[in-house]
Amino acid sequence: VPATPPSTAAPDVAPATSEAPADGAMTLDGVRTAVVQIEAKGTFVDPEFGSYEGAGRGSGFVIDGGNVAVTNNHVVTGAGLLQVYVDGEDDPRNARVLGVSECSDLAVIQIDGPDIPALTWADGADQPGTEVYVAGFPLGDPEYTLTRGVISKAEANGDTNWASIDHTLEHDAAAQPGNSGGPLVTVDGEVAGIHYASAVQTNQSQFLAIAADVAQPIVETLASGQDDDSIGVNGQVVVSEDGSISGIWVSGVDSGSVADEAGIQPGDIITRIEGVSIGTDGTMREYCDVLRSHAPDDQLAIEVLRFSTSEFLDGELNGDVLTQSFSFAEEYADETAGDAASTYDYVTVTDDTGTITVKVPSAWNDLETAPIDIGFENLSPSITASSSIDGYRTTWATPGMEFIASPDLLEYTSADLLDALAPEGCVSEGRTPYDDGYFVGEYEVFSECGGTDTQYYLVASTSASGEYGAVVAVQVVSDADLDALDRILASFNVTV
Repeated sequence: VPATPPSTAAPDVAPATSEAPADGAMTLDGVRTAVVQIEAKGTFVDPEFGSYEGAGRGSGFVIDGGNVAVTNNHVVTGAGLLQVYVDGEDDPRNARVLGVSECSDLAVIQIDGPDIPALTWADGADQPGTEVYVAGFPLGDPEYTLTRGVISKAEANGDTNWASIDHTLEHDAAAQPGNSGGPLVTVDGEVAGIHYASAVQTNQSQFLAIAADVAQPIVETLASGQDDDSIGVNGQVVVSEDGSISGIWVSGVDSGSVADEAGIQPGDIITRIEGVSIGTDGTMREYCDVLRSHAPDDQLAIEVLRFSTSEFLDGELNGDVLTQSFSFAEEYADETAGDAASTYDYVTVTDDTGTITVKVPSAWNDLETAPIDIGFENLSPSITASSSIDGYRTTWATPGMEFIASPDLLEYTSADLLDALAPEGCVSEGRTPYDDGYFVGEYEVFSECGGTDTQYYLVASTSASGEYGAVVAVQVVSDADLDALDRILASFNVTV
């Protein structure tokens, strides 16, 4: 992962101690002349820290001449500006991306300016016991480093939460964030691999590199200006605590890419592609398997959770732009009498047990969040919200909502729950299957409640994982309340 530097000042890097020999080969000491530090500037969205504008630094190296350099995809994709620091130069050079591979975590960039010495690929330098060196700029430090180790495994697992590679080299030459994209070289100064990750899954002292035989054909494709196994995002797999939501958190999107044209934004979570759930095992394997099974211009169905608004969207890569999967507001807006122009701000509410959360209008600030008795041995987590809970419960003039979730609700079908919870004094408009990708069941719409234009919406569902049941009821007085219904159904979350 690119390291955030302490400052963006140009690194003060000393000249190389050894230049390339006259025959064009590179010595180990001369490797530093071909290794560059890459600074990527832009606006990104982090799942923990949110949106930020900043710069991260990684490493790279020139290969086969022509100022064409190799690095990791996660170092450069989504950046608005790339600047490259070259050995012996005070000022950075600009660079542009020629091609990227999300699934192989590789990128090729073209560096402006005079020619930079180039490295060459090693042949067969992948056997256990082979002495290797990691070259680059760890932790964003401007000073070049070289660490020594040996290859311990020729074909280690290459699946991580940000890429899925056929196999990697496992070695013990120490590396840090900021080494990403730098070369793993032999004693002869040839590239045996490209630094990729720490193998924390197996041993903290082991590290992973993309093997030269895997990287070389991909790099050739990228250098020609073609992407490989990519849609144009920089992201990583995330999984919710209860496992009900998994997907690729998009931290950056490449302008003009397939993902950009489909409407994918930083902060989105890509949850499904071509009907395949993404990231269920915590890695990019499923996502990359789908991409590798299709041509780059194939239309692929995608489903996205827009985390900032809690909307579920679907669309196509190379096809239809993302739109909201289902909207009660769009479906039933003409049937309410309230002001369509009114809107709400939203806040997240958590029940007293910390088990369930939901986004509700900030105006619905009369809250009950204690667990309630619904006839089971254990109390059930519950949230009720309204501008006036008393008005919500005793009249049809006040909007509000109730949300109950419990494993005990699994004892009943959605039809049973809708029968039991149907409001009196309303006309049923019928039941409709409900499936938002995470909850499956039925919803029922009630109109003419109490002889008014107020509607009552009741959703009874089971989580896709089958671990709990949930009931959501919303009393709708205006179109703004229908928008609230969409937000409530898109945001409620349960951990039991």
